[in-house]
Amino acid sequence: MEKKTYHNLHPQSMCPAFGGLRVLSRIEGARVCLVADQGCLYGLTFVSHFYAARRSIVSPELMNVQISGGTMIDDVRATIDEIASDPSVTFIPVVSTCVAETAGIPEELLPERAGNARVALVRLPAFQIKTHPEAKDVTVANLLKRFGDFDAPKHRKSLVLIGEIFPVDAMATGSVLQRIGVESVISIPAGDLDDYVEAARAGACAVLHPFYEKTAELLRERGMRIVSGNPVGAGATGEWIKRVGEALDLDRTRVREVAEEEKARAAGVVAKFDGVSGAVIVAGYEGNELPVVRLLLEAGLDVPYASTSIARTPLGEEDHQLLSMLGTEIRYRKYLEEDMQAVEEYEPDLVIGTTSLDSFAKERGIPAIYYTNNISARPLFFAAGAGTVLGMVAGLLGRKEAFRKMKEYFTLP
Repeated sequence: MEKKTYHNLHPQSMCPAFGGLRVLSRIEGARVCLVADQGCLYGLTFVSHFYAARRSIVSPELMNVQISGGTMIDDVRATIDEIASDPSVTFIPVVSTCVAETAGIPEELLPERAGNARVALVRLPAFQIKTHPEAKDVTVANLLKRFGDFDAPKHRKSLVLIGEIFPVDAMATGSVLQRIGVESVISIPAGDLDDYVEAARAGACAVLHPFYEKTAELLRERGMRIVSGNPVGAGATGEWIKRVGEALDLDRTRVREVAEEEKARAAGVVAKFDGVSGAVIVAGYEGNELPVVRLLLEAGLDVPYASTSIARTPLGEEDHQLLSMLGTEIRYRKYLEEDMQAVEEYEPDLVIGTTSLDSFAKERGIPAIYYTNNISARPLFFAAGAGTVLGMVAGLLGRKEAFRKMKEYFTLP
């Protein structure tokens, strides 16, 4: 049969502004002023309420007459004043999208304060920022640059964690870090602006997801040591703990002991899945897909293809080299059609992908689950995370015959 050719038409990422809104709308006391046209306002309001914090977004609702008539900045200032009339609002992030950026929105004409609120412009145009994970990076870097107290004395044994992680992962990470002598941990994106103030005073920064490039570079320029990687799987868990210890100059003996303990725990969990086999395709748009692939490979599964919406980055290069060496084809800035072609080419036993790809796989009798709701909504770090993810994957692979039977049942003769 002749191989089907797909054309790359559909990049799989939401509007990047969503990533920024996800970060900003979760900050206590924040109310977003969204400078966008009506279509963007509708779409971004919907996804923000659905995925983010269910908080109101206020907007001047740009129309052609405002843009061409030169009243845009006046309308934005009036909207800021309207938001600031509520005394409970303490932070007004002004999110500027494509239309506003194309028309030109001068930051110097915006107030730094309005009422009880601090005001900050965050530029998130899709023509400049390609994906919503990378927009999180732009937003976090912007907040750190604006509010971070970089001139204050450093807390030498304090660590900043950068990346949205499952709450159980945050608890487990905090427990391990405390055991090696870390005195305080600040996680960003954060729900309090004060955390951004304090983050600038930390002794080191652990970047848990590879797309936080601008944030890492900002902190590196300000003299902070950067720790890459994350505690996913046995080998990476031990190495990550050692890197944190070195970055903060903690007691080497204690760090080594904890690193070996956690590595052994994770290895013990991974070993329980030695009998599980199958080919899995991982294709998400969260930007944290490669560590998941690393864990699956460590458990002995075959991952012939993996894709992500973000670009290849120096922070993720270690995973890239390892996965490539182990035979995984990796696609960055992927398209839906590339993922579909991979499903047809590799005929996997399980797809962990986007909703569109999952539908495509299920039509072929292949078990498929939504990456965001099934991976990003579960623990991933240390032994507990490995057990959760591998247990789910093993269960799905064990039921793959049921999907085949359903396809046969619903296929017309």
